[in-house]
Amino acid sequence: MSVVRSIALFVVAALFEIGGAWLVWQGVREHRGWAWIGAGVVALATYGFVATLQPDGEFGRVLAAYGGVFVAGSIVWGMVADGYRPDRWDVTGALVCLAGMAVIMYAPRNH
Repeated sequence: MSVVRSIALFVVAALFEIGGAWLVWQGVREHRGWAWIGAGVVALATYGFVATLQPDGEFGRVLAAYGGVFVAGSIVWGMVADGYRPDRWDVTGALVCLAGMAVIMYAPRNH
């Protein structure tokens, strides 16, 4: 159950971080205003809190593994929110990142 919880937390963290960055992007680059920027800042802060809820207590490991989720999640976000069409190299790279995340976070350890 710990792996399922961890994956769910990674997904929630990605929604807040990628969503927050997207809101700031929209506020600044698309001139949507301070409300969008403010909502993005709140979402980014929430991401930081969600990351602390991971069952593994090693900050470096959790953030390194989350990087893979961030890469794949960013591509998915772009597809859904902006109509981005990834090519096979985008998809391959995202899958490599997710494989790396799985090795970093869930490989058996002797401790």
